[in-house]
Amino acid sequence: MTHKCCFRCAFCGSRAGEARVNELNTEECLDVARQLADLGCGRVNLLGGEIFLRDDWARIVGALAGLGLKVCVITSGFILTAATVKTLSRLGIESVAVSLDGPERVHDACRQRGSYRRALEAIAALTEAGIPTSVITTLRANNAPLLPEFYESLKAYPIFAWQLQACNSMGYAQDVGLDTRFDPLRVIRFVAGIAGEAPFRVIIADNIGYYTPEETNIRGRRGAAFGGCSAGLSTLGIDSVGNVRGCESLYDEVFIEGNLRERPLRDIWEDENAFAYNRRFTPDRLTGKCGSCELGELCAGGCRSHNYFAGGKLYENRLCVREQGNGDCGGALAGKCEGRS
Repeated sequence: MTHKCCFRCAFCGSRAGEARVNELNTEECLDVARQLADLGCGRVNLLGGEIFLRDDWARIVGALAGLGLKVCVITSGFILTAATVKTLSRLGIESVAVSLDGPERVHDACRQRGSYRRALEAIAALTEAGIPTSVITTLRANNAPLLPEFYESLKAYPIFAWQLQACNSMGYAQDVGLDTRFDPLRVIRFVAGIAGEAPFRVIIADNIGYYTPEETNIRGRRGAAFGGCSAGLSTLGIDSVGNVRGCESLYDEVFIEGNLRERPLRDIWEDENAFAYNRRFTPDRLTGKCGSCELGELCAGGCRSHNYFAGGKLYENRLCVREQGNGDCGGALAGKCEGRS
């Protein structure tokens, strides 16, 4: 919704901070909402930057909800006020996701002193108001080893989910040479180990995996498994100046399929040449170990965004630990995925 943000986090893929020149105005955003509804969109995730820095955020959220779309807001929680929580509750928002990077010392070092405390205060205020609230943690070298410690502190809060996702080497992370390396198998086994006893769902995002014996316990729903990148197939991303991509994590101009100031959303979405990297995928495009994997057709090489920014190859995933994790999903996939996430 906006590029304007309270912070300039070292891992920010969009290099947020200042608002972009000529961001979509209120009426344009309302028109986008109508186009999404007309296209049959079921859910919208609103993110920034920090969307609460837009004066018209409530009007836009209200329009989306009023059109029958489920709306989730992703926020740092830094500027969340009691009035904001009251408005979110009134608008009937589906959920709010608060970004937390780990224990206080790690979170504040990335953002600023006091930001961890404010994020926790935001979680408390949202949950007390009855608004379903989750936490998103972006993993990199300095916080992934601290997941067990962080988990113990999160258990004190009535969140409904905790999502773990890999940091992509893009935006500020690329600019500053941020160390984004971590042990994905260790993360997978940590999540599988707590899945049965955690008071909330613990979800590993689609850019970490795939098909280890733990697969059907780490995607947030028991029995679910990764079913391939959904960019341009069942999801799309729209940035604050109207550019359309298959996913907002595909943050490179090469993935822009059109702009809503120039073409209607339906025209872009139904363009037979759009999103070709996924819509025209065939297993022979897979490279590296993905090219020789018997589940390559199902997985399709994993997350396009991580592949592109980690190694410059769309169809080869460096965070796949199937061989390292002994590869066998315990028969849960049986050659084909039953219960895709």
